[in-house]
Amino acid sequence: MDDRVCVGAIAGAFGVKGEVRLKSFCAIPEDIASYGDLYSEDGSRVFAVQITRPVTNGLAVRLTGISTKEQADALKGVRLMAERARMPDLPEDEFYHADLIGLEVRDTGGTLLGKVRAVQEFGAGDMLEIHGPGLKTTVLVPFTREAVPTVDIASGRIVADPPEGLFE
Repeated sequence: MDDRVCVGAIAGAFGVKGEVRLKSFCAIPEDIASYGDLYSEDGSRVFAVQITRPVTNGLAVRLTGISTKEQADALKGVRLMAERARMPDLPEDEFYHADLIGLEVRDTGGTLLGKVRAVQEFGAGDMLEIHGPGLKTTVLVPFTREAVPTVDIASGRIVADPPEGLFE
């Protein structure tokens, strides 16, 4: 699925007429409707998205083929993917989360720390969730220039300068 990027997730039904509450992962939430058809993560379903209004924690939207509350409820948790080719190019210092997941992470001395398992957003800034050799749990590294001075998507690696003691 490297040709698709996750742009949102369905949080459940909104009302009784088939609308869904959609959580957009886009910097501008309404942009989710500008990427054309969206696909379920497994590619088995395709939806055109029509935003009806902003709602608490998301957007109320109509999806093609969904006309009842029961159909909308059945989609709860479905992640929606957009064609990568329809996504805008990003400035040099911005990245799609999908491009970071799976990258190898090394410290500034070249020691392998692990791989990016996920990118978490807790409101105060993105965190890279790293899992690697010798770690019992994942480690969260702030995704800032200070803690992550180098991201090289082409070579599949990140150089991190994590806070002291984080990987002990």
